[in-house]
Amino acid sequence: MRKKFSVGNTVGFILTFLVALTILIPIFWLIFSAFKTDAGVISYPPRFFPDEWTINQFKYVTDSIPIFRMLGNTVIFSGCVTVISVLFDSMAGYAFARMNFKGKKMIFSIILLTMMVPFQVIMTPLYIEVYKLNLLDTYLGLILPRATSAYGIYMMASFFQGLPKSIEESGRIDGMGEFRIFWSLMLPLCKPAVASLAIFHFMNNWNDLLYPLMLTSSASMRTLSAGLAVLVGNKVIKYGPTLAATLISILPLLILYIFFQRYFVEGIAAGGEKE
Repeated sequence: MRKKFSVGNTVGFILTFLVALTILIPIFWLIFSAFKTDAGVISYPPRFFPDEWTINQFKYVTDSIPIFRMLGNTVIFSGCVTVISVLFDSMAGYAFARMNFKGKKMIFSIILLTMMVPFQVIMTPLYIEVYKLNLLDTYLGLILPRATSAYGIYMMASFFQGLPKSIEESGRIDGMGEFRIFWSLMLPLCKPAVASLAIFHFMNNWNDLLYPLMLTSSASMRTLSAGLAVLVGNKVIKYGPTLAATLISILPLLILYIFFQRYFVEGIAAGGEKE
């Protein structure tokens, strides 16, 4: 039994190592290639490490597009959407999970149905709506349509449903109102879910291309993904600068995940236990 267990652990370790290697090699290739010369990027046979280290690719990016302004736009867009959406998703999830009101099941079912509608179906009506509100090419126009999400409401509702009723009952005995019960008693118990949902929203909006590209027209309001699309969309593709710009765009996400991966894993694990 010990031998079989040892062999199983070894096989599991090897498979895990191979999967990790498969994921990490493209990331390290991107990092090293961003510091290669144009000839080094397209050289054959390809070389993992640069023969000549250079930062000219980053200079080309900063001269071609306002990359740091786009970075700031992406932080504002993703950060504001994350905070607002997590708040509204949590409030709606609590209402559907713990409160009784007329039409609750029907409204919740309609919200879940919207998860099956592709964005391409609603992009034209959404553009017209934002245009009529005179919010095109503004932060508010980017943030407002993403103020809540069906997935976030469903996720938070499933977490709130798993909490014992005695918690809210004790709050009512102490004279708390419904919002006070939600904010002071129920929401703190859902920290893993809130952290997981926040990371999901932030990453999803950070990497989104079509949505900000549709609602912005000036370079000063573009996000990183939209800016990269403009950079790559030139007649002559510059592989080195494209890799450098890509590194700039994903570096904040890598740092974010390194520091908050524990909360992300806890949120997924807690969700699995409640299911």
